[in-house]
Amino acid sequence: MIKRILLYALVVVSALFSSYFLHDYIISTALSFKLWQVYVFHAIAAFLVYLCVEITAEKLPNQAGYAYLMLMFFKIGAFVLIFQESVFAKESLLKVESVALVVPLFLFLIIEAIAVARLLNSK
Repeated sequence: MIKRILLYALVVVSALFSSYFLHDYIISTALSFKLWQVYVFHAIAAFLVYLCVEITAEKLPNQAGYAYLMLMFFKIGAFVLIFQESVFAKESLLKVESVALVVPLFLFLIIEAIAVARLLNSK
């Protein structure tokens, strides 16, 4: 369990730094929000979701999938609450800003889903 968690943490941290610096290098326009904060939120949230699913799978293996779904809703809700003023205060986002919000979401969602699927298949 500890080995899987540490490996997942390593993957998330490496994805965080490599994808953020690549994304920041590619974007040429100034965004109305801090891209680093969006990446850090998704990285921390992905790690916490995986950690909770790992613990749930250890104690209640049949309920781990439901825990993952519930944590996804909490993650989305937390994102909306935390970034309410910086992201959702504007009436319309530029296309670059919309893409900048979606890229880290899907990146960490894919990493998270693969890790959780591997975890649930091993149980």
